[in-house]
Amino acid sequence: MSTAIKKEVPFDEACRFIVKLGTAAHGYGANAARLELFLSRLTTALGFHGVFRSTPTEMVFAFQADEEQPQRTHLVALPGTGLELNRLAAVGELVDAVEAGRVSLVEGTKRLDEIDKIPHPWGNLANAASYAFAGAAFAVLLSGGWWDVLFSALYSLVVFFMVLLAGRFGARTAAWIPLSTAFVAGALTAGTKILLPELNLVLVTLSAILILIPGFSISVGVIELVSRHVVSGAANLMSGLVYLAKQFAGAWLGVSVVGLVWSVPDAAAGAPVNPEWLWLMMPLLIASLCVAFQTPPRDFLWAAAVCAAAYGGILLGSHLAGGNLGNLLGIIVAVVCANLWARKTLRPTSIVLLPAIVLLVSGSIGFRGLAAVSVGQVATGEQQFLQMFVVALTIAAGLLVGNTIVRPHATL
Repeated sequence: MSTAIKKEVPFDEACRFIVKLGTAAHGYGANAARLELFLSRLTTALGFHGVFRSTPTEMVFAFQADEEQPQRTHLVALPGTGLELNRLAAVGELVDAVEAGRVSLVEGTKRLDEIDKIPHPWGNLANAASYAFAGAAFAVLLSGGWWDVLFSALYSLVVFFMVLLAGRFGARTAAWIPLSTAFVAGALTAGTKILLPELNLVLVTLSAILILIPGFSISVGVIELVSRHVVSGAANLMSGLVYLAKQFAGAWLGVSVVGLVWSVPDAAAGAPVNPEWLWLMMPLLIASLCVAFQTPPRDFLWAAAVCAAAYGGILLGSHLAGGNLGNLLGIIVAVVCANLWARKTLRPTSIVLLPAIVLLVSGSIGFRGLAAVSVGQVATGEQQFLQMFVVALTIAAGLLVGNTIVRPHATL
């Protein structure tokens, strides 16, 4: 922004706009480190000084007109974060227009209200399909059988309609989503296992609630702790763990209720699907994640390509030295590709990076660990639960290495 434009920006107006902008971007999924850096860049471009601190439940905004003036501080309480990549992209475009002087702060404030009302780019039909395909693909990824794949897809649809219905009844109903969806998925799977003893109870339940698994929140928490965003990192980590515990409690209750009425057989799981089906299922899983997190249609192919590159890195690293190196190499590849894309397009890095991170996240491992402990397999459960944090740490290390290879552009 030119000096002339900076002088025309009133300090109070700039403060109001940045507070509104930060609150919106926070709700659409911007993580603490990127959001703080982004707001600092914008404040400097407007000719002022700013210091920002973001946590999942609040944001602190501190402004100075110049170094000789006292600091003005705003504390904003927030309901939590979400993942609305289409709206996050619209916020990024708006800020670029403001910095270039094409949009005034008054008009920008109005546009933020309009962005909050933008309909989802993918309709309910596409979102329902994304839940079903993600559940089916994940069942194949976990070496499930064909019955597991079928019922994972069906019960994922049930979970989608529960989420859709809860969204229409307000925040109080949405707060019950982790418990209620896992309860229904667990009960349906347990009931089906009575008729099909070879059904894998844990696998189908987990696949049905895959989109809601909080592995991303847990991984972001560990990443922020490693990057010294202690308050935000601890809050994200605890939020993810509590969400995971609610899901496990719901699934356990659902299975237990069915077990009180009927005897659920403890039969071995059926034969797994041929691994070659993964070549079909992985593209479906990648596409489903991009749709579920509302990736803008114009960026859909790029987001899918970054996810595919990350998965390729996982396969290569796992072949060379095991799964942990695979996760590390996968996230490095994803970060490098996302940063190159952001530098070229000047669009938010999160658009193409977040689906790739979700593809790698560790929440499902934690869920399986809790399930193992509940049936007495304490050693196995502890190992899987610990592995969840190992995966999160490899993601943090991959982000650090990837951002060193290609410096990130200051985008959301």
